[in-house]
Parts: sequence; structure tokens; C-alpha cells
Amino acid sequence: MLIKILSAIDVIGGCILLFSGNFDFANLFIILGIIFLIKSSIGMWQDFGSWIDLTSGILFFILIFLNLEIAGIVLGILLIQKGIFGFV
Repeated sequence: MLIKILSAIDVIGGCILLFSGNFDFANLFIILGIIFLIKSSIGMWQDFGSWIDLTSGILFFILIFLNLEIAGIVLGILLIQKGIFGFV
């Protein structure tokens, strides 16, 4: 059950990263950045999924100041893929 909840967070965060050029919500980016940094520390950076969470969390904080659309698209696709495999 917990894996499905965390996978849903991955899919939501991935969709927001994909369309990060259209969003301008600094509060949402801060909250999602904290959530993904917490998720990455739960995994203790031992697998590739934890590293995706870490870079996504850092990117959410960077998106407050800069608009990095290509990095958002790449990490958004990786997060959505990770979230879909969590449901399987």
C-alpha cells in the first residue's frame, strides 16, 4: 500500500516536472522538493530510484529561481516511469 502511495507521488511529481514551464507555483515546488528529498533519504541512495528522487527534489528547488525545461522533461519522464512500475 505504501509503495502505491509513493508511486502516485512519483506520477504527480513527474507530470508537474513535465509541464514545469507552465507552472509558476513556488509553494508547490517547495513542498514537492521536500517530499522528494525525504523519499530519497528513505531509500538511502542505494538504488537508482533514490537518486532520481534526489535529483528531482533538487530540481524542484532550482525551478523556483530558474526555468530548466529540458531537465524537467527528462526527470519528469523518469519519475512517471518509476511511478508506473511501482503500480505493477
